Amino acid sequence: MLKIAVLVSGGGTNLQAILDAIDAGTITNTQVAVVISNNAGAYALERARAKGIEAVCISPKDYDDRAAFNDAFLERLNQYEVDLVVLAGFLVVIPEKMIAQYRNRIINIHPSLIPSFCGTGFYGLKVHEQALARGVRVTGATVHFVDEGTDTGPIILQKAVEVQQGDTPKVLQQRVMEQAEWKILPQAINLIAQGRVRVVDGRVHIS
Repeated sequence: MLKIAVLVSGGGTNLQAILDAIDAGTITNTQVAVVISNNAGAYALERARAKGIEAVCISPKDYDDRAAFNDAFLERLNQYEVDLVVLAGFLVVIPEKMIAQYRNRIINIHPSLIPSFCGTGFYGLKVHEQALARGVRVTGATVHFVDEGTDTGPIILQKAVEVQQGDTPKVLQQRVMEQAEWKILPQAINLIAQGRVRVVDGRVHIS
């Protein structure tokens, strides 16, 4: 059984996609052990509680500095002894100590086809604003392992989504979520749960 922690800062639509996929049997052999947010008001915590999953808030505001927060966060996460950490819209920089400890065991969903529109400052609606400003015809989403860079870890899955005439950032964001994010994040978790994902020389191999 793959035990996962889902880390989220906001509404938790990707969390919901994971929970729905577990219920539907499209993610198998997987259990969400905990949902952790940096934001006490995150609706994602309500989604977790509704499913009887432990919902935890650890906020940087409660600590003197970022280092103290990082230490407390990692200590709390370690209590759950999870096999995989899923960043599902988590707007906190993951400390290097945590990346080292969970090497190739942290995955992230990013709302573009990496390497386009990614890196520092590219998150949420900003990604879609930039894609539209650049005039791209195709965008999408990427699931990747997390390393010390920003959106630079080995890519697991990508899915393309067409940009349509008259799209606004919000409309495009919704289409990317529905057609790509909510599909490939559960798919990646299921592949990992089946032991089908390996990282060799910085690249993902799926068997």
